[in-house]
Amino acid sequence: MARYIVRRLLWGVVLLFVVSLLVFVMFTVFPSADPAELRAGRQASPEQIEALNEAYGYDQGLHIQFVKYMEQLVLHGNFGLSYRSNAPVLELIVDRLPATIFLTAGAAILWLAIGIPTGIVSAIKRRSLLDRSTMLTTLALISAPVFWLGLVALYLFGKDVGLIGIFPGVATYQEADSIFGQAYSLVLPWFVLAAVSAAIYARYMRSSMLEVMGEDYIRTARSKGLTERSVIFRHGVRSAITPVVTLLGLDIGILLAGNAILTESVFNIPGVGRLVYDAIQASDLPVIQGVVLFGAFFIIVFNLLVDIAYAFLDPRVRYQ
Repeated sequence: MARYIVRRLLWGVVLLFVVSLLVFVMFTVFPSADPAELRAGRQASPEQIEALNEAYGYDQGLHIQFVKYMEQLVLHGNFGLSYRSNAPVLELIVDRLPATIFLTAGAAILWLAIGIPTGIVSAIKRRSLLDRSTMLTTLALISAPVFWLGLVALYLFGKDVGLIGIFPGVATYQEADSIFGQAYSLVLPWFVLAAVSAAIYARYMRSSMLEVMGEDYIRTARSKGLTERSVIFRHGVRSAITPVVTLLGLDIGILLAGNAILTESVFNIPGVGRLVYDAIQASDLPVIQGVVLFGAFFIIVFNLLVDIAYAFLDPRVRYQ
């Protein structure tokens, strides 16, 4: 198992290098705008642009720029400076990361608490009225855009503009002065972000449970006289949850990478997603580039955690 983890870590390093190369090409070669002009602003003179080209090495060959870029990234953890604020990109990301982590963690707990039991019950009560209504509801939630769900939630339940003012509305996260206040301000965003994922997880869990419950070892367990509860939870759920764990690792990694941009924008939450949105609006390439690299790191790390979790969920993985 230790050798397997080491191999996965080394493969993760290779993937990060490849992603760094692709990101460098995307943000250095493909953009039509001159980086010096973007950094200097619209009112900059030709002399200022030339000075920035010399200062940041934009006038050097691409291979030299890439070597310097990797040197700063690997040896110094330097993601560059923001065009808009001239602040270090890493500091901007780290400053926004707690809000995104809090949003992602709360939403993940909700969608797991709702989606997995719903999928299990639907599989057990297959083709019943409960199963059909549940699958219809999940299909409707999957089809609904996240930003639309957010706007509907605010219109119905937001204290500032809602018809039934129960939960805090827009931009209340920044005003909270305690962790409990922040949690209360994230109730609506949690449910909005968790709604679609809970529907997807319910359908995944139902499909996986139906497949597992038809396996030979399930029939063997029943023939041994085990209770149906034991068969379902001790044998069925443990095997059926494996695809869900894969999905969970990817979802959390992607959300921490700033993929909650719509939810954070609708509710004005100062997270990584909102940082990306503002950077796109301002053509702030270093910030976008830094978030992409950070996102690749999170996805690789959570994929590794999923692989380790597999070994505990399925003993066959350890033997392989």
